[in-house]
Amino acid sequence: MAKGEQIYVLRDLGMVPGLYQHHGIDGGDGTVIHYSKARQEAEISRTSYDAFSWGNRVYPVRQSLIYTPEIVIERATSRLGERQYDLLQNNCEHFATWCTTGRSESRQLANFGLRVDQLNLPELRRLADRDRHTTTPAEARANFQKALGDIATAYNTTLADQQAAYKEADEWHRVAQKALDNSREDLARAALHRKVAASKRIELLTAQLSDLVELELDLQRNRAIAEARLSGD
Repeated sequence: MAKGEQIYVLRDLGMVPGLYQHHGIDGGDGTVIHYSKARQEAEISRTSYDAFSWGNRVYPVRQSLIYTPEIVIERATSRLGERQYDLLQNNCEHFATWCTTGRSESRQLANFGLRVDQLNLPELRRLADRDRHTTTPAEARANFQKALGDIATAYNTTLADQQAAYKEADEWHRVAQKALDNSREDLARAALHRKVAASKRIELLTAQLSDLVELELDLQRNRAIAEARLSGD
């Protein structure tokens, strides 16, 4: 890892290990600047590597350099103390990618079509805003139900793709082993290349599933807030 580099760690969610990516910027001095959730409200903070990684392995994000490390750090520190976390529009990856490239993007969300602008789901944009005022209880509940249905559809599709990728990786592993048993190293190398490609797809799909889980949890929290607000009216 290097100063100003965008990094991420696979964090656990519930009983599922390594379910989602958490991004940050390497401070170059044993610290990481990232959207920390150590407090009740997520805040961009400068923490130790241990506080960022939770004891898990830290990975670099492979991408072309846009800014020098010094400028990346300057951009990251300019937003210290910010408390505007939004899973769909301003999550930890949005922040880290903005620091390194100038583009506020979340590749994990975009890869499986959950970028709000792509899906044209205004209800998700409104539900992500905790200050949103609904019109009627019936409309609010209908919006939540529609959003949950969209998430469930995306999750089931992605899960099926992940399971297929696992099966493909296992099949190529068996092909490679059989080729080695028959002294066909050329075929074994080709099969292992296919296995690596399938493994990379598994990693991507796993990250997609983690974002869907986090999105549903965020939505459920917002629904509880909205229900409490409506019951108090």
